Amino acid sequence: QVQLVESGGGLVQAGGSLRLSCAASGRTFSTYAMGWFRQAPGKEREFVGGITWSGGRTYYADSMKGRFTISRDNAKNTVYLQMNSLKPEDTAVYYCAADVIPRGLTANQARGYDYWGQGTQVTVAS
Repeated sequence: QVQLVESGGGLVQAGGSLRLSCAASGRTFSTYAMGWFRQAPGKEREFVGGITWSGGRTYYADSMKGRFTISRDNAKNTVYLQMNSLKPEDTAVYYCAADVIPRGLTANQARGYDYWGQGTQVTVAS
């Protein structure tokens, strides 16, 4: 069992930055990959990015490359999403997710993640 709690969301002006955090508890954090997804009102959940258990590899959706950075601190059981150059279209609820049971799926597939946080709202004003 893994519990995930996101924080760091809020209201920011376009062009600004936010850093989201996701604190994990339960299973040993350094043994599983993590992902970030988002969902805007009326839209489907969207992959933002992922990171391997060691932090040695990261993956991003094309629209986030160069603007968003995922990192993790296994000593603190926390994964981060640094978001820069934010746009109004980045407005969404952001979720972190834990990929605990290997299924051979790619990082962008939501069904590959076993545990989800409650989400944190990010609103980007134009």
